[in-house]
Amino acid sequence: MILSNKKMIIIPVLAGILFTLNISAQDTESRFSTDKNSLIWENEGELFRIEAFGDNTLRFRSSRSLHITEENWNILDQPEVIPEIKIMPGKAVIINGTIRAEIRERDGLITYLNNKDEILLKEAFHHHVPRFARQYDSKGSDHFEIILTFVAEKDEHIYGMGQYPNDCLNLKGTVLELAQKNTQISIPFFISSKGYGFIWNNPSIGRADFSLTHTSFTAKYARQIDYFIFQEDTPAGLVRKYSDMTGKAPEMPEYGAGFWQSKLRYYSQEDLMKVAREYKKRNLPVSVIVADFFHWPETGDWKFDPEYWPDPKGMVEELEAMGIKLLVSVWPTVNMNSENYQTLRKNNYLIRPENGVNTFLPFAGYLTYIDPFHPGAREFLWSKLKQNYYDIGIRMFWLDESEPEMEPLDYENVRYYRGNGLEVSSLYPYYLSKAIYEGQVNEGQEEIINLTRSGWIGIQRFGTVLWSGDIYGDFETLRRQVKAGLNISLCGIPWWNSDIGGFFDSGLSKKDFNEVLIRWFQYGTFCPVMRLHGQRKPYTKIEGSPMHTGAPNEVWSYGEEAYGIMSRYLRIREKLKPYILENMKKASADGTPMMRPLFYDFPDDKQCWEVEDQYMFGPDLLVAPILEAGAKTRSIYLPDGPEWVDALSGKKYKGGKTIDYKVSIDNIPVFTRNNSDFRIDQN
Repeated sequence: MILSNKKMIIIPVLAGILFTLNISAQDTESRFSTDKNSLIWENEGELFRIEAFGDNTLRFRSSRSLHITEENWNILDQPEVIPEIKIMPGKAVIINGTIRAEIRERDGLITYLNNKDEILLKEAFHHHVPRFARQYDSKGSDHFEIILTFVAEKDEHIYGMGQYPNDCLNLKGTVLELAQKNTQISIPFFISSKGYGFIWNNPSIGRADFSLTHTSFTAKYARQIDYFIFQEDTPAGLVRKYSDMTGKAPEMPEYGAGFWQSKLRYYSQEDLMKVAREYKKRNLPVSVIVADFFHWPETGDWKFDPEYWPDPKGMVEELEAMGIKLLVSVWPTVNMNSENYQTLRKNNYLIRPENGVNTFLPFAGYLTYIDPFHPGAREFLWSKLKQNYYDIGIRMFWLDESEPEMEPLDYENVRYYRGNGLEVSSLYPYYLSKAIYEGQVNEGQEEIINLTRSGWIGIQRFGTVLWSGDIYGDFETLRRQVKAGLNISLCGIPWWNSDIGGFFDSGLSKKDFNEVLIRWFQYGTFCPVMRLHGQRKPYTKIEGSPMHTGAPNEVWSYGEEAYGIMSRYLRIREKLKPYILENMKKASADGTPMMRPLFYDFPDDKQCWEVEDQYMFGPDLLVAPILEAGAKTRSIYLPDGPEWVDALSGKKYKGGKTIDYKVSIDNIPVFTRNNSDFRIDQN
């Protein structure tokens, strides 16, 4: 029997009877099609689109809903590029510059390659699990729990992904929660030692698994799989490409590169001013001083308590005359007793529970949060900050609790203006920072720098300084900061710091803590932002206030030896400011981070991919922090190529080897190259 437009399939049935099933010719037609700059694949139950997105970049989106949304989240539009698309029997290819994707027709399996035909990333295949690479578990309507899985190589190195206190620079072998928490900042972008960058373009709560054999991403509640993959020959090229796609930080103002003084907490105007005046009396450089939380009458009032801060305008003016900027803490939390609560509530400017009572954080009362996803809420928040802070001369804001921090942390029980908490929670710090930044821009402010505890893709565009959260003051924690700071620096964040000395007390003796503090202070001198902070014991109860104040935390608070060393490093920081500002301009121009792992500058030196406790501070300075108690020597690897000069002694070393370097409590090992004239003064 011959059919002109039919295909006959003979199928056996249980009774041994044969019957024929006729399939239309269109069912055997190609699953591929094209649209503008995209290659489309469709089969029963799934649709995906791969498109060119700027140079050397491909974007992939897929869904079982058969609808691809155009939501870019925070990725910036790129110049239009027309890719080369080939549809052949059994497969299709889309090529954009140095990257291409090959798609197998029968199941849509994708392999990404560079222009040398080397595999960059390949979707995983399982003989007994259909569509193993892209799994969708329906959560109702057009939402799914999604798992995307690629094959991985054991020797691949993975870096980036934001800030995780897991003591790992190379993230291979780690499992990362994709969620914002105190000390954890999820920025789902990584670079691979194989020469590609990858953005998981999804703010859903989820997980990233970098196992020895597989790389996978999970989104708990999302409409589609959405990611970008791009190819460049160097880590620097990958980071610059990511910055082109997500935006760059504005230029750092001169005062941002100086020393920031803080503690938990200066409880009054006079308490803070005594410290500022003492710094000036001692002729110690200080650029910023911080008024921490509970300077307000009620949480959510966003203003100074006149009982303790009677003349904030006069305070700001006196500080400005000293050359000191005031940074004020403004939490996004709101107490029901706040003067703003009812207005926020009735206008739906607060986040809400899907079920239960509208309180999310029991801290000196029961607090809820403003909802920065709501444009009206952003405008209202800025109006209060302008009225009570900006109009008296304050230009810097500290956005603490910006994850937001909740107890219990039930994402599925949070309703934002933008959607359910499982779907969009990771974006909260981005929109909170956006609210403040846009307010400052609208007022004509040109130099913008604000401190925040969390972030996401693109937050650098808002002049944000990220810090590593509420951490402990010990050597183990200090070691983790070095690696966390380097990974987040690869994610478009040029402005980062940690609480020098740690935030929480670790129960160390005074002598042992002083050693940690000194080593941390030396490390902080060679961080993009240098900020001393922490709650030191013993605490003092403040009458009429719900919050205590900690013990003194100024450089003269820890004895003469510590004071001598720290004041010396304040002078070193001042000497570094022109170098820091020069390199911060470069970060604003092309995304090059000030602080980066050794492999960033020396990708051809294999040993640099293994070193996790040293870093480059700009192109000329190699820094090797002391991360162990009682250290007398420090093993230091000097990358191959340049001649290295000890910034302390002036001794020269040939690169490409490891040296045992003698250390004392007075100094941090720093080496220079490129004929840098930087030297660490010995007194």
